[in-house]
Amino acid sequence: MDGRGHQEGPTAARPGPSSAVRHSAVEDVLGILTGTFAASLGLFLLKSSGAVTGGTAGLALLVSYTVPLPFGIIFFAANLPFFALAVWKKGWDFALRTGAAIALVSVLAGVHPAAFGSVHLDPLYGVLGGNLLAGVGLLILFRHKSSLGGFNILALLLQEKFAWRAGYVQMVLDVAIVLASLVLVAPLMVVLSAVGATLLNLVLALNHRPGRYLGM
Repeated sequence: MDGRGHQEGPTAARPGPSSAVRHSAVEDVLGILTGTFAASLGLFLLKSSGAVTGGTAGLALLVSYTVPLPFGIIFFAANLPFFALAVWKKGWDFALRTGAAIALVSVLAGVHPAAFGSVHLDPLYGVLGGNLLAGVGLLILFRHKSSLGGFNILALLLQEKFAWRAGYVQMVLDVAIVLASLVLVAPLMVVLSAVGATLLNLVLALNHRPGRYLGM
């Protein structure tokens, strides 16, 4: 019992799934808009600093450095194969929310350069700031039953099935993608990008774990 007279210990009442407060439709829409804006701005910072990251976003960034196609188009195409996986394993509700999030990020990927113009960022700022924003954006999307496809879906499925934290699962996969970028990116930038990818996934691992967040 604490100093205010509240009972503590195993017999104290704890909130369970039945006490979770569901998000309203308006909250879900605003959450997905906010999450996609934060994530897309983070990806813009990464691209402006010449860095890479993990997942399908990292693959899209790498391809965008070698082919004359907008990042948004490449990102959308890279995520198409994962849409079927989302439908199969997570259902149409999650898949449609994820599809909407991917489409929004693809569109916003063209909005940020138009708003900021051509910018050159210090690599340290771009990598750390970009991954932090992308991590916060993904966290918001996860909490509104959405994702940005790709490894996000796989990480969430493994968390639900084996209780492996999604952030740690994605961290391993993302670092592997970053290391593979050695063929196109300078080694120092690859190391910095790996640190940034780790930061992104720490945001998820520390804030998105089974039983911690009751919003639905």
